[in-house]
Amino acid sequence: MKGNQKDSSEKWDRSSSGVSMTRPAGKLMIWIILFISVTYIIYTLKIVSTSQPCEDPSSETILLQKPEKKAVVAASEASEAAEHEATDLNNVVFGVAASSKLWKQRKEYIKIWYKPKKMRGYVWLDKEVKIKSDDEGDQENLPPVRISGDTASFPYTNKQGHRSAIRISRIVSETLMHMDADEKKSVRWFVMGDDDTVFITDNLIRVLRKYDHEQMYYIGSLSESHLQNIFFSYGMAYGGGGFAISYPLAVALSKIQDRCIQRYPALYGSDDRMQACMAELGVPLTKETGFHQYDVYGNLFGLLAAHPVTPFVSMHHLDVVEPIFPNMTRVRAIKKLTIPMKLDSAGLLQQSICYDKHKSWTISVSWGYAVQVFRGSFSPREMEMPSRTFYNWYKKDDYTAYAFNTRPVSRNPCQKPFVFHMSNVKFDLKLNTTVSVYTRHRVPHPACKWDMANPEEINTIVVYKKPDPHLWDRSPRRNCCRVLQTKRNNTFWINVGVCRAGEVTEVK
Repeated sequence: MKGNQKDSSEKWDRSSSGVSMTRPAGKLMIWIILFISVTYIIYTLKIVSTSQPCEDPSSETILLQKPEKKAVVAASEASEAAEHEATDLNNVVFGVAASSKLWKQRKEYIKIWYKPKKMRGYVWLDKEVKIKSDDEGDQENLPPVRISGDTASFPYTNKQGHRSAIRISRIVSETLMHMDADEKKSVRWFVMGDDDTVFITDNLIRVLRKYDHEQMYYIGSLSESHLQNIFFSYGMAYGGGGFAISYPLAVALSKIQDRCIQRYPALYGSDDRMQACMAELGVPLTKETGFHQYDVYGNLFGLLAAHPVTPFVSMHHLDVVEPIFPNMTRVRAIKKLTIPMKLDSAGLLQQSICYDKHKSWTISVSWGYAVQVFRGSFSPREMEMPSRTFYNWYKKDDYTAYAFNTRPVSRNPCQKPFVFHMSNVKFDLKLNTTVSVYTRHRVPHPACKWDMANPEEINTIVVYKKPDPHLWDRSPRRNCCRVLQTKRNNTFWINVGVCRAGEVTEVK
């Protein structure tokens, strides 16, 4: 009995203790649920009371707003698309420094490269020139002419120079000032040149596309004369060869240039004044060796036949050097060069080197200009050097006066090159390639007793080359050329193109 009573009392104690613990917890849960429910009901009523009725999608307000939003988005997208488009000629403004005394003859050079319907620019003269009746057509083929502002207030103390250098140095700033807001919107670059500068504009654009036009860039090249670079600067773009200034840099320059010029009265020319102001702005020269000042005299053949592996952008001092093709005027010779330029501007003057192992000849092709055939084997390292067919800027035959390596025309009478100038070029639709013909320039050659084939037997060289507009989108590399076998003894056939996998120009 005691045992049973004990068990029952323990059970009672456990059950009673369990009730005493669960009752408060149950009440707490009930209060929490009630609180959450009341809060939810109040929150819901508040939302319902403050909400607005949905507007009719066809209401006038929405109809008016939707097109406006679309127009803003469309305009924004169009603006962004235009900003990211690749630089083209319509983004470039040319400034041509010209002299009224030489205008009659120099304007013919400008006509060769300037295309009014595709380009923008101005010719800046020192004073007005008389336009004769037979010159009236010039207005359709030349940039608009402007007269430079008065620079009499600027000091000039260089006894060897001419104060016209001051007005020429201000051309970029004056061009910028003469443009209205709408004209400035699409401008990315200002390009300077002289009235005897010829630009290959397709290649100019290829060079400019490499750079961010929203940054400050000063792009150009040096003189061929080592002494000129020492006297002026190895950090200066020579204006005759042309140089490019990005729009932001042109704006910055225009704000300080007049003050800057005042500080350099003893400088010689416009180029060094421009570079002095660039130094004050802290912008160095970005060198592009395709801009050519050509501070030389005589025959440019050696330089043109061994052009560096870079786009051929410009040439200058055309009145100083001989015509680039024999037996014709300077202007006509430059016009002749534009024929291959139109077919493959990227490949113009690009050198390729190959060997005829059967005849023991070395062949150098400067596409669109000339082909040279040498007896014997010359290494590519030597063939890349321009031969000294020209004199330095001081009219001396001094190989130490150049800012680059050169080689003699020949070290042995038997090694004098046989030169073939471009006589004709066309595009073959069936073969999808250019076919350029080069005819031998007949000049006396010294007698040679070497026991090998004589290049005098060759009258014509035919070169096949496919146009390669994306040549400079790849890393720089010289094209390869291959000698094609033929049964014709007086005609030589060559193929030029991108080097194949594993193809190397080896001396044979």
